[in-house]
Amino acid sequence: MNTLQQLTNEYLKYCRNQKRLDEKTLKAYRIDLAQFHAALSSTDIIEVTPAVLENYIADLHQKYKPKTVKRKIASLKALFHYFEYREIIGKNPFNKIQVRFREPVTLPKTIPLHTVEIFLSAIYRQHKEARTDYQQKSTLRDKAVIELLFATGMRISELCSLKVNSVNLYDKSILIYGKGSKERKIQIGNEDVIHVLKEYKDAFAEQMKCCNHFFASLSGRPLSDQSIRRMINKYTSLTAIELHITPHMFRHTFATSLLEADVDIRYIQEMLGHSSINITEIYTHVAMSKQRDILVTKHPRKDFSI
Repeated sequence: MNTLQQLTNEYLKYCRNQKRLDEKTLKAYRIDLAQFHAALSSTDIIEVTPAVLENYIADLHQKYKPKTVKRKIASLKALFHYFEYREIIGKNPFNKIQVRFREPVTLPKTIPLHTVEIFLSAIYRQHKEARTDYQQKSTLRDKAVIELLFATGMRISELCSLKVNSVNLYDKSILIYGKGSKERKIQIGNEDVIHVLKEYKDAFAEQMKCCNHFFASLSGRPLSDQSIRRMINKYTSLTAIELHITPHMFRHTFATSLLEADVDIRYIQEMLGHSSINITEIYTHVAMSKQRDILVTKHPRKDFSI
């Protein structure tokens, strides 16, 4: 009889070859399922009862945040659905348990627009004052990275994986490969950003050719997300900005700013590459901060003299 580990390995092969899941999803599945196996006292699939699952899920709640627990449960559910589909098990133990819990709403953290301006100004100033060729090129790349993150709202993983031919500066568009290998095209609407990207592309032509990635290191390797995080931390420290800024906060700021400018949420959903409007609607909560400014400055009661 095949052990649970062997059957799980077959499932992961199925996910790679038949479902064509991307590497990040497969990695998450491997981690979640390996953790489940480590928690079991038996390798026999018949021993995995509803009670075993309930105890395991209760343990997960003690260790992780609800969002992480939700993902780990989804990984397990998918595994047992596969076992049921392949008739490896007669009854799916998940059919006997109810897994429901409220996931707390965590509002996206944004960067105040004046802080974004200060941050960008610092990079431009560093580039202008650069003395060596190394400083000139690295600060130029820093400008291009931050400008593109803020101009498009793309994820840092999407930016780091951009291929050279995915960036068309002639028609000012970028082809982005998002989660689940979904494609979307987004325009760059600012001429200053286009100028910076053209300048960067000319300066890094050799490095880009070496790795076929649009953003490259000076040694010709694809730029890593860790490098971008270090770069952001450097300029945050340089400008004495007290806010801890992450790459994803530029995405949140992009979305919230458009929503506050009365852009239809479905356009924002498309630009962000969200599969569901429910995901994008989280930004409506953040945009409520604008409500106070509107009511303070626009409501006619402020002009009453009583």
